[in-house]
Amino acid sequence: MAEAIPAWEPHPEVWLLIAALVATYAILVVRSGPSRVPSGEVVVSRLQIASFSLGAFTLLFASTWPIHDVAEGYMYSAHMVQHLLYTLIAAPLILMGTPAWMMRILLPGRLLKTMAWWSRFLPALILFNTMIVLTHWPAVVDLALQSAILHFLVHAALLISAFVIWMPILSPLPEIPRLVAPMKVAYLFLQSIVPTVPATFLTFGSHPLYRRYETLPKLWGATALDDQLIAGLIMKIGAGLLIWGVIAVIFFRWAASEESRNRPDKALREMDRELIEMGLRK
Repeated sequence: MAEAIPAWEPHPEVWLLIAALVATYAILVVRSGPSRVPSGEVVVSRLQIASFSLGAFTLLFASTWPIHDVAEGYMYSAHMVQHLLYTLIAAPLILMGTPAWMMRILLPGRLLKTMAWWSRFLPALILFNTMIVLTHWPAVVDLALQSAILHFLVHAALLISAFVIWMPILSPLPEIPRLVAPMKVAYLFLQSIVPTVPATFLTFGSHPLYRRYETLPKLWGATALDDQLIAGLIMKIGAGLLIWGVIAVIFFRWAASEESRNRPDKALREMDRELIEMGLRK
């Protein structure tokens, strides 16, 4: 049983991947951007740069010490934190930071058509929930912990699917249209339901589901069942709060937009009523 977070360890492979991601973004902005946007328009906004940078940092934070080390060698709950950071924070931030012209470079030809197909309401819904089930299936988790390559592929698939999942909400491309606000709310609501199923098994399970994590040492005196319960709560409450937070933002923005749209009509009706009362209009 370990009582403290493991000592710092370097992860150069992660550093190189994140550096390559950031370098690709910078090169595209500097070399390709100016020729892709009309003269006088901004190649990439400060908000987009900030969003992309924060998303890249989130990837780095989730994939290196201490989260990665704790997730790999001690606690399944840390593994759950990794998944939330990848799917609900890093992916949407990077997508928000990617301008339309850059997305067209990254998704040429058939790849764009494939992304457009998967980014529709129903396919994206099925994809997300399938990935949730697969990435938390005990056999997959146990195998991934024994193979660094398989573990990387699982995380890569999870991250790629996360970009697809957020496309109906944040797509910068007219070729992949965003859902209208009410449909966004319905879409995210449905996306929040299925994860509660594995979360319930984790939270209320009477025995550990993952053999590999059952044999690993735990931090701070936790048992394998404690760790599993914490993972379930993180999945159910943490993911739920993030998704419902986005739903709330979308709903209130939509309500404000509808109110401002109807305000001129309301003002005209008030003016007509006053004119009628004054006898100036029938």
